[in-house]
Amino acid sequence: MDLLNSKIKSTDVKMPEMLIGYFIGPFGALLASGIFTSILQNYFTDVLKLDLTFLTTLQLVSTILIVGANLIVGQLIERTHCLAGKARPWILLSALTMSIGSVLMFIVPFEGLMKMIWVAIAYNLFYAVAYPIYNTANSTLIPLSTRNSKQRGALASFTNVAGLGVMGAGSMVFPILVSFALKENQHLWFLTMLAVAIFSALTIYLQFLFTRERVTEESMQTQKADSDGTKERIAADPSLSKQLKAVAGEKTWWIVMLFYLGFQWSGAMKNGSMSYFCKWVLDNSFFGTADAWGASQSLLSICGAVPMALAAIVVLPLCNRYGKRIVCMIGMLFGALGGIIAILGNGQIIPVAIGVALKCLGSAPACYVILALLADVIDHIEYKTGLRTDGLTMSIYSSVMVAATPICNSIFSALLNVTGYDQSADVAMGAVGQTALVNGAISASYIWVETIAYVICAVLIFFFTIEKNLPEEQVQIAARKQQNEVS
Repeated sequence: MDLLNSKIKSTDVKMPEMLIGYFIGPFGALLASGIFTSILQNYFTDVLKLDLTFLTTLQLVSTILIVGANLIVGQLIERTHCLAGKARPWILLSALTMSIGSVLMFIVPFEGLMKMIWVAIAYNLFYAVAYPIYNTANSTLIPLSTRNSKQRGALASFTNVAGLGVMGAGSMVFPILVSFALKENQHLWFLTMLAVAIFSALTIYLQFLFTRERVTEESMQTQKADSDGTKERIAADPSLSKQLKAVAGEKTWWIVMLFYLGFQWSGAMKNGSMSYFCKWVLDNSFFGTADAWGASQSLLSICGAVPMALAAIVVLPLCNRYGKRIVCMIGMLFGALGGIIAILGNGQIIPVAIGVALKCLGSAPACYVILALLADVIDHIEYKTGLRTDGLTMSIYSSVMVAATPICNSIFSALLNVTGYDQSADVAMGAVGQTALVNGAISASYIWVETIAYVICAVLIFFFTIEKNLPEEQVQIAARKQQNEVS
């Protein structure tokens, strides 16, 4: 059926595949998530007026479901065998699940206890069902797309630029829309998210059409066909225990996972507290009024997005010349320096904006090449053990990513609760609208946590040392497959 056939026929990765399959597709698919990361917590507390204790409990309990769902989806992908590949069928399914999951939290037809039950179900349908299906499959596409390390790095960059783009849309455009138009009108929130859902479904379908799993095709050719020409599998899929043993015994796998954990979770803490920082801590008099927090948030987002966009031009050439490890390490240290400048800014918008810009510039290498780092580790493990661990590795990677928002938001909700956050305070009061203790907790969440994490990540990535020998290992992997074909 032509509607379900890939449009990509080239053996090499070319621009249509990169642009549509790894930028436009992920951008549309992750747009709702980018909006949620920036403003969902604020929607829960200031629009739905949900109890902070309920939010803390919901987000913590949901994390168990989220991690479990990601692991299950990873194994389902590992055991998927069809002409479309391993991950692409799940990309197609997510066109339905992501679009439905994007809107349910904005209907909420009930009050009281039933409102909380509805929100809990809708929240988990998105984060524990729809998002794991898409994100695990999308992440798995990178190592399955090609064995060419440079092309894989380019695909990882396009995917992560798309992720950064939706974060920019969520933190730059949406706060202005909220503060000046949507406000507390739940009907307008719903209509806006319905438009996002339709856009997501269309772009995910385009991603399905403009991607190809060359490594999966290679594996299908070497694992199938007997001497008389019939097609049948000659090797069973590796069990979960074998995959776990393979990844757990590889130190570079732990390094890159811990690196990503610190990087992603500290970023989630920053993103979840950003609107609160702009509302209550930042001096918004730059825009003439204390309640112009949406404009301040957009300014900070722009200051972060522009350096990262410019960095996209130079990150890959630098990584190809000096290696991903060195570039990421220097970037993390540079980002920590930016965090220190933002801390010293003490709520003044100019120095905070400068610090945020430097911090985001330093984070660019890690953002753009994290999937390429994981793909390198997967190849390295295949060289050592003979096992492909794409599904398991990417399901854990996806778990780390998707669990970051609920866990960090639950921690932040608890901080607001403990420090006495006033949900009914007038935003026009600015910093005096909340206590110094609340403002301190908000500042720590927005700046301090990520700054410290960047220093730790710089130390971790220093020990990631597999790049040098990876080309030789890939040659040996290819030689083994040729030998298997002959035998």
